[in-house]
Amino acid sequence: MAELRSGYTTGTCAAIASKAALRMIFEQKIVEKESVMTPKGVLITTGIEEAEFQEKSASCAVRKDAGDDPDVTDGTLIFSAVKLRKEPGIELDGGKGVGRVTKPGLWQEIGEAAINKVPRQMIRDAAQEMIEEYGFDGGASIVISVPDGEKIAQKTFNPRLGIVGGISILGTTGIVEPMSEQALIDTIKVEIGVKKANEGEKLMIAPGNYGLDFMREHMGLDLNRAVRCSNFVGETLDFAKSAGFRKILMIGHIGKFVKLAAGIMNTHSRNADGRMEIIASNASFETEDITVVRRILGCLTTDDAIKILKEEGILEPVMKRIVDKAMFYVNHRLQDDIETGIIIFSNEHGLLGMSENAEALVQAFR
Repeated sequence: MAELRSGYTTGTCAAIASKAALRMIFEQKIVEKESVMTPKGVLITTGIEEAEFQEKSASCAVRKDAGDDPDVTDGTLIFSAVKLRKEPGIELDGGKGVGRVTKPGLWQEIGEAAINKVPRQMIRDAAQEMIEEYGFDGGASIVISVPDGEKIAQKTFNPRLGIVGGISILGTTGIVEPMSEQALIDTIKVEIGVKKANEGEKLMIAPGNYGLDFMREHMGLDLNRAVRCSNFVGETLDFAKSAGFRKILMIGHIGKFVKLAAGIMNTHSRNADGRMEIIASNASFETEDITVVRRILGCLTTDDAIKILKEEGILEPVMKRIVDKAMFYVNHRLQDDIETGIIIFSNEHGLLGMSENAEALVQAFR
């Protein structure tokens, strides 16, 4: 299998474009390539596009290259418009297509451009390097823009985080690692911070959008308010504990949350499956018929296994066992007196199981 190719972040693009724009001002000629050293220690050199300059200002763009990572910003032009100013220092802001923060809980203050801490520093460092290299006594005003940013942002977590009007300028290392799970985990952590700042001490967690309609119609819950943990249940619980939440309601489809009953906190199938084994082993406590256990072990989907439990009249006690075990492992992970509840459902079979205190937590979220 061929090695996946790394790329570079929107923050790296913004820093390179800013550096190139300043070089064009000082040299009064078009720059075709420019380089920056990323925080990871990798030197990135890339082409400069749509360059133009005047005596004291310049603008250009760098095209985002996400490598082999499925990044929605791949191929997007990241622009930097730079103007010299008499006062020393670097003034930085976001323009068209760069989001604005509207909720507390993020690193930036409300109203500021969604340019994260490391990219801000990269842009400032790149600009200061040019100012010192060319012996300029003043500073620079820099505006980062992304013409397609508002459209692209609809495919990101930004609307959920209260970032409006465009994308965020991101990157902690300056490099995009292909198929990086860390990027998603970092996003979950940020979203939890926003929830804590805006919703106080209670948090709803769900793996994804699955079950939105069911939970709204049958439980009166809006899963759009939940933090999407994807497969990273354990990390999400860790972040929730660190953030100081006191009430946590977890809602998930049987296909993922049944794994919690075996202490599996990363529910991706490549890490662990065991769905049928978990259901079958718990069913073995409720039936003397070994053929039932064998039939469950032969199922391809959890819905098929649930159908067998229903036919045998043992669905409720088996699901109680599964929910109780899931609660045991969740509480063990939290290691704290956080009030936690679990709801497990199936779109085909409806509500399957709830922990004892889940109903009280549901009322708190309605």
